[in-house]
Amino acid sequence: MTEAVSPAGAEPYMRAALEQAQLAWNAGEVPVGAVVVKDGVIIGRGYNQPIGRHDPTAHAEIVAMRQAAEALGNYRLPGCELYVTLEPCVMCSGAMMHARISRIVYGAPDPKTGACGSVIDVFQEDKLNHHATTEGGLLADDCAGMLKSFFAARRAAAQEARRAALAAVAISPN
Repeated sequence: MTEAVSPAGAEPYMRAALEQAQLAWNAGEVPVGAVVVKDGVIIGRGYNQPIGRHDPTAHAEIVAMRQAAEALGNYRLPGCELYVTLEPCVMCSGAMMHARISRIVYGAPDPKTGACGSVIDVFQEDKLNHHATTEGGLLADDCAGMLKSFFAARRAAAQEARRAALAAVAISPN
């Protein structure tokens, strides 16, 4: 069951995830960032990179879990928490289950693909063998604001490119 997260102690980790999201934005990727925490220490960081890596699995959560698994020398991540700026999708939630992440904290809900309660809640499915605690809403306004600003900037850039193309055609001597 998704619960509202209490900010005590968790906010610095979400701020670290937001820093990762900014790296995604800078790379032209959808700005989602994630960190994996073990015993109060960040052991994995990641940001969305599917476009740049030509890899549909290179979501922020997957990148962060890969780094954490390397740090621990184990693909299982029991006792780890994952902080992510956007509610995880089904793919990432499945990977978190396989990794045995114990707690997932996300910022903004995802009403289109969220798998921690917005669309589906895979962690509450009784038939599945791993159940993590999921908590949403930590720094939700900051997380959602970054995504909204990114897509607004992309729309504005696309609109400007269309205007420039039309202007070029209008002044073309042909």
